[in-house]
Amino acid sequence: MVDVRRVKLPGVGVLHTFETDGGGKVGVVTHRSGQSDLITFADAEDHANSPKVSLRLDEDEAHTLAELLGGTRITESLSKLDQIPGLSIDWLAVDYDDYIAGQPLGDLATHGVVGLTVVAVVRGESANPAPADDFKVFPGDTLVVAGSPEKVAKAFNFYRTGEMKAKTSVDAPPGS
Repeated sequence: MVDVRRVKLPGVGVLHTFETDGGGKVGVVTHRSGQSDLITFADAEDHANSPKVSLRLDEDEAHTLAELLGGTRITESLSKLDQIPGLSIDWLAVDYDDYIAGQPLGDLATHGVVGLTVVAVVRGESANPAPADDFKVFPGDTLVVAGSPEKVAKAFNFYRTGEMKAKTSVDAPPGS
């Protein structure tokens, strides 16, 4: 198992780093804005001529890269379900200015959304499957939600704004 170091960057976000078997160092800076920076770097011990890379990714690009690299176990487990007609499975990365940040998940049925499930809340390197209504959500968490595309869109809008009326089209991705 790879040893991942996590460092909070005040005012920026979080830096996760690990060393590869070949001695390379890789890092991901996850900004509070949702953007991520994929970086490689060298320690002071390494040669000054070591190649360094920095690539800025928006939220969608970061998810795409994660999928291409193998994604998470949750992604792998749910990818087959995503092909069922009428079922949408999507991920919402919680940001500091989202309504749900610092709040318990609550019961969306009390807000008129029935037939939607929060499958898991991913926090750091661990998943909290089937979280209870009182599970508190924090910035940096990722909500994994399953339901019809319309209900997922309504839930994402509620989690972002606190309003139940969906502002996104059914044809648009729920996280947009």
